[in-house]
Amino acid sequence: QVQLVESGGGLVQAGGSLRLSCAASGRTFSSSAMGWFRQAPGKEREFVAAISGSGGSTLHANSVKGRFTISRDNAKNTVYLQMNSLKPEDTAVYYCAARRNTFVAVTPGPYDYWGQGTQVTVSS
Repeated sequence: QVQLVESGGGLVQAGGSLRLSCAASGRTFSSSAMGWFRQAPGKEREFVAAISGSGGSTLHANSVKGRFTISRDNAKNTVYLQMNSLKPEDTAVYYCAARRNTFVAVTPGPYDYWGQGTQVTVSS
């Protein structure tokens, strides 16, 4: 069983930055692909970014490319999402997710474990 705990959300003005963290339990973190998803009120959960187990492969949604960066520190069992140039449309609950294998995925279905989410609110 893997437990994921997100942190780092909050209220920020448009143009500002936040860094989300997701701490994972378990001994197989380095073999787990990790992803960030977000869900705004009344909308479906959408892909934000993903990273392979080694960190050598990353994917970012077009809507965040050039502004958000996913990274991981396997020694700390932690994955990060650096969010710069935030926009009001980035407002959502952000979820961290983990797969049982190392391959990145851009839909929620392949992910086996989920965190509880952290709220990000960007004011205009």
